[in-house]
Amino acid sequence: MSTLWRALASLVALLLTTAALAGPASEFTLRDINGRQVTLSDYQGQVILLSFWATWCGPCKEEMPHLQDLYTEHRDEGFVVLSISSDDARTASRVKPFIKKNRYDFPVLLDKESTVTGTYNPSKTLPFTVIIDRDFDVAEVHSGYNPGDEVKVRARVEELLRASAPGDAPAE
Repeated sequence: MSTLWRALASLVALLLTTAALAGPASEFTLRDINGRQVTLSDYQGQVILLSFWATWCGPCKEEMPHLQDLYTEHRDEGFVVLSISSDDARTASRVKPFIKKNRYDFPVLLDKESTVTGTYNPSKTLPFTVIIDRDFDVAEVHSGYNPGDEVKVRARVEELLRASAPGDAPAE
């Protein structure tokens, strides 16, 4: 019975998170792995994928090559992956070496105090993906990673990229 309750609690948390995230994206500023400040609105007008992860998270590590592929394929179309590490002060020193070793070239931000993670992902489930459309509205939320999830994420990103390319005039 406790397994059922845990599953139900996870579902309720996900539904509450999804409902809470509907609407405009919440602004934030974090430092990247090179110490530069990055603000979410710097990317307004693009399709943004926020990927919350940690170096100790196995499913996160499985998902990241797929995110790199998606970023490489679509970055010139107004798409960015903002990879947000949830590693705390004890494990944050592992982030940059991990990123460099795997040759990921999307922006990687550090959320050592989990302030942004808490805003977007109160249950702190990892990995956790938020897709923001060009109008700066949350378009999709996805919790966890299982093989095949990358297909759904890719389809949603590509749908949003097709919906309005940069420079498209709004329909009248």
